[in-house]
Amino acid sequence: MSKQRSCSVLHLLLLLLLFLVLNFRSSQAQLLPDDEVQILRQISSKLNIREWNVSSNSCTGEGLINIYNRTSLSNVTCDCTFNGSTICHVTRIELKALDINGELPVEFANLTFLSAIDLARNYFSGSIPREWASLPLVLLGLLGNRIGGTIPREIGSIRTLQELVLQDNNLGGPLPRELGNLVNLRRILLTGNNFTGVLPDTFGNLRNLADFRIDGNSFSGRIPDFIGNWTRMDRLEMQGTSMEGPIPSSLSLLRNITQLRISDLNIANMPFPDLRNLTSLTDLVLRNCSIIGQIPPYIGERIRNIKRLDLSFNRLTGTIPGSMDTLTNLQFMYLTNNLLTGPVSQWLQATTFNFDISYNNFTGEVTSNCQTNNLNKIAIYSSPEDNPRINWCFKKDLPCPEKSSHYEMFINCGGQRVTFDRKQYEQETAEMSPSSFSVEDKWAISSTGDFLGNDRAAFIARTERADEDIYSTARLAPLSLKYYGRCLRKGSYTVKLHFAEIMLTTDLSNNIRGRRIFDVYIQGDKVLTDFNIAEEAGGIRKGIVKEYKNVTVTGSTLEIHLYWSGKGTTSLPVIGTYGPLISAISVTPNFDPSTGLSAGAIAGIVVGSFVAVLLILAVLWKMGYLCGDAEDKELRSLEMQTGYFTLRQIKAATGNFDPANKIGEGGFGPVYKGVLSDGSIIAVKQLSAKSKQGNREFVNEIGMLSALQHPHLVRLHGCCIEGHQLLLIYEYMENNSLARALFGREDQSLNLDWPTRLKICLGIAKGLAYLHEESVLKIVHRDMKATNVLLDEDLTAKISDFGLAKLDEEENTHISTRIAGTM
Repeated sequence: MSKQRSCSVLHLLLLLLLFLVLNFRSSQAQLLPDDEVQILRQISSKLNIREWNVSSNSCTGEGLINIYNRTSLSNVTCDCTFNGSTICHVTRIELKALDINGELPVEFANLTFLSAIDLARNYFSGSIPREWASLPLVLLGLLGNRIGGTIPREIGSIRTLQELVLQDNNLGGPLPRELGNLVNLRRILLTGNNFTGVLPDTFGNLRNLADFRIDGNSFSGRIPDFIGNWTRMDRLEMQGTSMEGPIPSSLSLLRNITQLRISDLNIANMPFPDLRNLTSLTDLVLRNCSIIGQIPPYIGERIRNIKRLDLSFNRLTGTIPGSMDTLTNLQFMYLTNNLLTGPVSQWLQATTFNFDISYNNFTGEVTSNCQTNNLNKIAIYSSPEDNPRINWCFKKDLPCPEKSSHYEMFINCGGQRVTFDRKQYEQETAEMSPSSFSVEDKWAISSTGDFLGNDRAAFIARTERADEDIYSTARLAPLSLKYYGRCLRKGSYTVKLHFAEIMLTTDLSNNIRGRRIFDVYIQGDKVLTDFNIAEEAGGIRKGIVKEYKNVTVTGSTLEIHLYWSGKGTTSLPVIGTYGPLISAISVTPNFDPSTGLSAGAIAGIVVGSFVAVLLILAVLWKMGYLCGDAEDKELRSLEMQTGYFTLRQIKAATGNFDPANKIGEGGFGPVYKGVLSDGSIIAVKQLSAKSKQGNREFVNEIGMLSALQHPHLVRLHGCCIEGHQLLLIYEYMENNSLARALFGREDQSLNLDWPTRLKICLGIAKGLAYLHEESVLKIVHRDMKATNVLLDEDLTAKISDFGLAKLDEEENTHISTRIAGTM
């Protein structure tokens, strides 16, 4: 028994000894050489990385030195398989998104086993050290820094290099020919820099390339034929490169490609490239390339897996191929701004995905409303403006569906109502999507595009640290953002565009991450090219205003178009950050809104108007209507703008005052509906020729309404003085008076919801505000009541019946000591 115990104890001691020996060997198996320890310490000191405590045994069992516990993106990787697993060497350094400043450490070149450097999304500056060319690098990643200068030609000697990621920096100059020696390269990402010159012909040697991106640079020359050598290509991006077309036919050799994006080529026109063999495509973008001809039917017949199709801003003609309704994976399709014809396919109208077919020449009819959140169809028809079967928003130039009456607009883009510079900017917080159109009373918005790589990106930006409230929000879009001033009166306007960059930062500092660059058009004319908000404003969150005078509206619509042409950075501070952004818009008239005329034109009209009113008063006096009264002398200098109608015209229009055309009874006579020979509908007020009060009302109506023009005042077309007839001719108001709408018989009253009632109240208030405060003439109506508020076809409220109105001669005092109106 004791022998057995002795053996057991001996066995345990041997096992314990073996464990200690193995543990000792293990502790010796992860030694980092002293020279590499010292190099890492130099680098950490230079980069001010205080948490980086490096020693010879820093390599863990997993081969990692964790620099920051808060992130797994930043590590130093060790390989401990050298010298019988007793020696470790640093093979990989990742310092990503740590906000590190300073120049790139030359000392990396002394870590001779280093195969990967990834310093993405920091603030490194200076140039790329040419000394790094001595390293056996497989990955060189410097995405999203501030690195300048050129790419050292020595980089072309790193024959082991497979990934060169220099996207979103300040690099420039021509690409070195020596890069064509890197035959093992699989990825080259150069997007968002300032490279110039042509693509070197040596790049034709890079036959292993699978990912090539050069968006947003300033290259020259044509897209080279040698891209056909890149038969392993999976993703090719050439957006906004400043290169010339056409797209070479050799592109058809890239049969493995899944993502192809080419945009904004410099060329007069080019045919649709032959892509029939690229059957693996999931993303196809050929935007603003001046492509002519029809959309080929092989899209849908042979290319069936497309998820994103962008052929916008070209000159495509013909119909949308029926084969495209087989694209069951399609999520985004942009065909805006082409010349497509034919009917809009039913499968398009019924889609629940994001399609934009706006600005084309389709025929037929669309039954849906203007406002949509996934199918943008504005201005898709070539039909005449007067086609009543087509909604206004589907017609060219977006004509006003009613009479143009607006003359100003103030929009706080993406934000709530706010007062700025003593003007109230209206709320604009419409929920937009990759292809949407939203309509308000004075404006409309169209948004096109999706943020590539960021499906959760919002279309409104916000900050709490802006200089002014108006710059605390902004509207943005990935590709195209259009604002339309609706139903504006013809004339000259001043447009102010407010901008502040509030997105290109990730902290509370003023550090700018990236460059937002886009173009701006007003009424189709480019007014800003490669506009960079932060650069122009002098920093982040700083406001800047661009003012444009003498913008002419000849129809009824003002168009402001912001367009991304592929320039700038796309991955800073996060992926999918690019495209146009705007904070606020103001549009004000360069003419007097009460007349619609400029100051010079008003001066000329005043004289003629003065003569006209004297003639009318003279006729009334001669016929005995004025009885020599001098009580109307305050009207002698008013700006009369009324027309004159003959009694024969009015009788023909009203059916000789047919009782069937009688639509109301005023205090001084009946009101008739009439139709003039040109089809215009009018309302005719017949005043009593024998009543002195009627004469007074007649003169007052002519004087007041001919001098006042406002969207919320009934418009006076003219008058008729013939025989014993005193007639006033107004615009016809389809929904009669507010009194009848609220209190009329069941067959006459209207079902007014609360938003409509609010709209009516605001209209009345705006009309009174104009009379009391805004007009050159200060007018007191003195007979405001529901029967004197008329409603047009759209239930817009307009004040009428100025027979008792009086000029305010008491400096804004509207107090009267005698009763003038209706009791």
